[in-house]
Amino acid sequence: MSKQMETPGWQGMVADWSGDRAAFRVPWGKAMMWIFLLSDTFIFGSFLTGYMSVRIAATAAWPNPSEVFSLTIGGAKLPLILIAIMTFILITSSGTMAMAVNYGYRRERARCAALMLLTAALGATFVGMQAFEWSKLIAEGVRPWINPDGAAQFGACFFMITGFHGLHVTAGAIYLGVVARRVQRGHYERGGNYDIVEIAGLYWHFVDLVWVFIFALFYLW
Repeated sequence: MSKQMETPGWQGMVADWSGDRAAFRVPWGKAMMWIFLLSDTFIFGSFLTGYMSVRIAATAAWPNPSEVFSLTIGGAKLPLILIAIMTFILITSSGTMAMAVNYGYRRERARCAALMLLTAALGATFVGMQAFEWSKLIAEGVRPWINPDGAAQFGACFFMITGFHGLHVTAGAIYLGVVARRVQRGHYERGGNYDIVEIAGLYWHFVDLVWVFIFALFYLW
């Protein structure tokens, strides 16, 4: 029997868990982030499944996304133009975040911090455009309990799901800003561990991936 198995009480349990950590080479922060993202996947999955069920069961006509989410620019009505720009911004932010992680592991903290701040700025821009989209729909009379253009359930589904996702983007942008500041100050350089940059990247890529499903179901279906 190994020495770890012979150690009694709390010390033995700590030794067992420490052995697992060393065996699988997975930092606790990364493992906890994966668990959080898995639980969040279930929540978003439930929301989107509920949305599909509500839309299929709706007796009133469902609003046409090309009309509801169109903008008039220069006298021309452009369908989904705002949504396309928002999607492009989030996809771009995934690229900048991936580059930040790469520079983090190369110990180039100035570039890493700059790219993380750029990612956070892109996220903030996305949230700002989402706020504009919300204000436009509210001005047109859309509410969680009423929709002048069709099925009343549309407002409740839209505000709940996009609002929940927007909250994630907002939290992520703040999170990235804090981590970037610490990278900039050399906090992780002293410890020799940039895992937190990759952990933040996992969260951000998840938020971007969820938007792909929201985009497909709300704006293209």
